[in-house]
Amino acid sequence: MGSFLQLANQPENRLYIGWFGVLMIPTLLTATSVFIIAFIAAPPVDIDGIREPVSGSLLYGNNIISGAIIPTSAAIGLHFYPIWEAASVDEWLYNGGPYELIVLHFLLGVACYMGVSGNLFRLGMRPWIAVAYSAPVAVLLLFS
Repeated sequence: MGSFLQLANQPENRLYIGWFGVLMIPTLLTATSVFIIAFIAAPPVDIDGIREPVSGSLLYGNNIISGAIIPTSAAIGLHFYPIWEAASVDEWLYNGGPYELIVLHFLLGVACYMGVSGNLFRLGMRPWIAVAYSAPVAVLLLFS
């Protein structure tokens, strides 16, 4: 582990990862893999809180066009709903936990990507990338 962190934080290397990259890679991989798994096989979600589940995955009769990750249940509201807060994984899936996991991991991954771009700018490695690829994130932050 020590040699990996030393390798990741040396700007002299051809592949510079940095601390933001060490955090960005697993969060974006988690968001992507959970999205793919949930799109294919997530059970129906009680989106309205009225015990009428809505299915969005391929295994429950949707196709590529109509498939979706169903948002977290309205019964949960805007509260943080991690897996360990649910009584069971089935309850977490029924209340739309994968949606929240995907969104929060993706947002953390985007923030880390901005940190990676900032580090590359600071080190003088392709400084235009930090400006060019941060524009969509800046617009999102301005208008949200």
